[in-house]
Amino acid sequence: MLAVKDAGGEVLPYAGMQHAPDIARPASAKTARTPIPRGIARDGPPLLSYGFRPFFLLAGLLALVAMAGWIGALALGWEVGGSYGALNWHAHEMLFGYASAALAGFMLTAIPNWTGRLPVSGTPLLALVLVWIAGRLAMAVPDVLGPVPSAVVDGAFLPVMAAIAGREIVAGRNWKNLKILGGLTALSLANAAFHVSVFVGGEALAASRATVGIYIVLIALVGGRIVPSFTRNWLAKAGSAALPRPYSHFDTVAIVGLAAACASWVVAGESAAAAVVALVAAGLNAVRLWRWVGWRTTEEPLLLVLHVGYAFIPIGMLCVALSELGFVSAPSALHVLTVGAIGVMTFAVMTRASLGHTGRSLTASLSTSIAYLALIVAAVVRPFAELLPEAYHLLLELAGGAWIVAFALFVIEYGPILSRRSAR
Repeated sequence: MLAVKDAGGEVLPYAGMQHAPDIARPASAKTARTPIPRGIARDGPPLLSYGFRPFFLLAGLLALVAMAGWIGALALGWEVGGSYGALNWHAHEMLFGYASAALAGFMLTAIPNWTGRLPVSGTPLLALVLVWIAGRLAMAVPDVLGPVPSAVVDGAFLPVMAAIAGREIVAGRNWKNLKILGGLTALSLANAAFHVSVFVGGEALAASRATVGIYIVLIALVGGRIVPSFTRNWLAKAGSAALPRPYSHFDTVAIVGLAAACASWVVAGESAAAAVVALVAAGLNAVRLWRWVGWRTTEEPLLLVLHVGYAFIPIGMLCVALSELGFVSAPSALHVLTVGAIGVMTFAVMTRASLGHTGRSLTASLSTSIAYLALIVAAVVRPFAELLPEAYHLLLELAGGAWIVAFALFVIEYGPILSRRSAR
């Protein structure tokens, strides 16, 4: 009996395959006949051997640089973002720079597992990375090319990523994952809407909310697979009798309710009806999380943090409901979802997948555990900035500093892991 790994680096039993480093789960009996190696481009730099390597590293670096730029703009008056303005630049780079890189790293790792097809690596991967980098440079100084050309350059990455995902899913006849393609397409449109909103009205609140909503639903879809799966494997190995509940119609209802709440937040925000939908979504997803028995994973931070990240979804929906009723500020609710749900969940997946797919033990080091704690502190502190206006700038700087600490630790620890050959 040999083993394969899923998109999060989890080892899964599989018989009948010859040994190869980092092999992907076959999509069918037909594809199972030949092992699919991870890191096809073995004669080039390890960083280009698999999609998670460059994109997770770039996501970590951008998270550092972009947050430093934003804090510098707030505290020192740095001029960032050109004609977009510092606030729009900050929102855009977190949602379409950092988060899109983290998503790309995950998708380029997950798709071969879903389809049994070879991963994107080598020169094609480099080309995709350069498209992302071009977008970041264009948005850093949008007035050099001009706002519209810069928006076009930036807007190219997600459609290219969607095209790659669509080709692989269709070629692999992996129809059940077409909904992920829908998410990438929706993000592409949301990015276009963000740019247009800035050009027309100077701000992009609705587009930002829509983008956050898309990411939250994607986290609910993907998290609903990986969190209970990883938890079940770990608890079963530990001999626990209590295991996560398997996926059921309840999970589907929770996801649909969440999608409805996010849509209401965009379309009918600050209304009693939208608040009710958000409260229902919060309750459903709190129960969903409880069904995964995450409190039994406290001994392994690498696993516990996935539950903590998902917990920010029901907490965020509760805050959205309170903001729509006027009890909590809209930016506070927004940042529970962005820093909490999106930030913590993507960070958790990046650390776990980086370890698992490079042949390292799936356990959090002290540095990783500190990084988790720092990011959770950022997620908790940031929403209070609007609630305590007398300490607004102090709390923003504390939250931003905690975010920078988390990603600095990630780059220091995982940069060498991602840029070197696998441990085995």
